[in-house]
Amino acid sequence: MRIFITLLLLVSFGSFSLTLEQSKNIKKVSDFYGQRAGKRVNTWYNLIQHLRYKSKKTQMVAVNNFFNMLYYTTDRRIWGLNDYWATPLEFLGANAGDCEDYTIAKYDTLRQLGFKDNSLRLIYVKAIRLNVFHMVLAYYPTESSTPLLLDNLNRYITTADKRKDLYPIYSFNATKLWLMKKNGKLGAAKGSSSRLSSWKNLLRRKRNHSLRKTIVNFDE
Repeated sequence: MRIFITLLLLVSFGSFSLTLEQSKNIKKVSDFYGQRAGKRVNTWYNLIQHLRYKSKKTQMVAVNNFFNMLYYTTDRRIWGLNDYWATPLEFLGANAGDCEDYTIAKYDTLRQLGFKDNSLRLIYVKAIRLNVFHMVLAYYPTESSTPLLLDNLNRYITTADKRKDLYPIYSFNATKLWLMKKNGKLGAAKGSSSRLSSWKNLLRRKRNHSLRKTIVNFDE
């Protein structure tokens, strides 16, 4: 089913011209993870071009659905580490990841589509029913709005006040870090997001186009 959907996406979007960097990334991912991984990255780039001039709602729904097709697994199983924030290329290359990887990939894609950084927050929450820590992406139409949440646990994009199963803890974007209040409302600012070592390391590896080998091959 997943392969069918991916092929459908490729046919629906058509072929767009790739930048030199994008072509290099596709080749690098193909060489590192395999040809199917390279096709996923190519589909991602085509998705971005296809959505370029669509409405924000259309963009968010498509991006949320696209990444939610990838397999969920733990960092320990796929990377051999207790906690690892994968870059979008690693996430697509591996064809699997955990909540941070879904959220980071969606955030990165919406930024490429022109969403302003101050309208997006990566929110660390407690998933109450599952009793686990979790991460979702929030979009704030205005600074005082109740945000819309993009999530891999719930495939429907809803406002934060409807997600009684999530308890917000802190949030961040490319520059800042905040404590959170109920319903996705921002609390006190707590400085730069560079204070988060996992985020800082992710940005460094993304700049360097670094890739990490997986332990399990989810394309087999």
